[in-house]
Amino acid sequence: MASMVLLLSAVACSSGTGGAAAPAPAISTRAAPTIIVTLARPTVTPASAPTPVPPDEQRLSLRPLELEPAFPGLEPLDGLVGMASPDDGSDRVFQVLQVGQIFVHANKREVTRADLFLDIRERVNDRGNEEGLLGLAFDPDYGSNGYFYVYYSAANPRRSVVSRFRADADNPDLADPEGERIVLQVLQPFSNHNGGQLAFGGDGYLYIGLGDGGGGGDPGRNGQDLSTLLGSILRIDVSGIDQLGSYGIPLDNPFVGVQDARAEIWAYGFRNPWRFSFDTDTGDLWAADVGQNDYEEVDLVTRGANYGWSVTEGDHCFRGGSDCDTAGLTPPVAEYGRQGGCSITGGYVYRGARVPSLRGAYVYGDFCSGRLWALRHDGLQVVESISLADTTLRISSFGEDQDNELYVLSIDGRILRFVPSGGK
Repeated sequence: MASMVLLLSAVACSSGTGGAAAPAPAISTRAAPTIIVTLARPTVTPASAPTPVPPDEQRLSLRPLELEPAFPGLEPLDGLVGMASPDDGSDRVFQVLQVGQIFVHANKREVTRADLFLDIRERVNDRGNEEGLLGLAFDPDYGSNGYFYVYYSAANPRRSVVSRFRADADNPDLADPEGERIVLQVLQPFSNHNGGQLAFGGDGYLYIGLGDGGGGGDPGRNGQDLSTLLGSILRIDVSGIDQLGSYGIPLDNPFVGVQDARAEIWAYGFRNPWRFSFDTDTGDLWAADVGQNDYEEVDLVTRGANYGWSVTEGDHCFRGGSDCDTAGLTPPVAEYGRQGGCSITGGYVYRGARVPSLRGAYVYGDFCSGRLWALRHDGLQVVESISLADTTLRISSFGEDQDNELYVLSIDGRILRFVPSGGK
């Protein structure tokens, strides 16, 4: 464990709430990516072209759908908060449990067994109801290097940790918990609003979601503070960690060279981005941001954009009235009030083949109400929106397999999938 302690001090990161500041991370010298996530809402990034809706996605209207158990022979794993599948041809599913475990099983409907892949319960703090092991992302070269990244909460001091682990070369269904390489740490003032999403973009960079640090009403005003990593989606280069000793920062990140701003930030103004994902066809980045009292929102995330918290909640002034300064803020593409639920869970743009009517639509849900929705966006505005289903699920997350089929996850361990129109 001595090497892990050295890494803690080497890459620990101040969140702006106290503690020693980290040494400046390396600036990435990789060429600027050819696929950059700047395709949404042209009011924010005028130079970027909106992503048009392909003609084949305009023919089929969205319609309500039923759901069925995806793996009826599996015992549900309580505390389920995530699901991911590596693009390595193995057709496996990895389930993430908040307590600090990851289980793996075959992506087959008749599967009856899930094996323990990683167990880091002893270092995960899940005492707060929003803390725990919250995120998993597989390296773009996972098939050859076996690297994967996790996001978890730790204690003493309270902090969020992003770490790299490696699958066993001889047993791909097992990872070594002692092989941890800590990438990033951010101090957390409260137990809630941890964010926790990890995802690699088509540009090969790692995107990380962080909430505003918690407490009611953004007491630290972190959502609008570019000097802290809190309340932001980050974009970092993890490809050179072994050579550089730290992550790198892509040269085209929007706040590189901006005084008092953290160069890791890709977009900011979030309260608690609970799940974001990339459209595998267009590269668009979709995020759901949990509101405080009145509104939940869906955002199309673009380079350098400010999504408003805590000036706004949804498309409304947060502290009441209509006189807040919204200049420079990016409004959500969709929102709903308390009649729809109380805690949004972001999903995916569906790119699978099982449900043709859903293709090209962004699917999301609500943890409190169990409702599911879908919308289509033409690059400028929402052109179609529907309530897909009312369920009894406590929708904690969504999952996507290597064929881009979509799964709905409940905190009690249930995993469901949509039934194609006309039957199973």
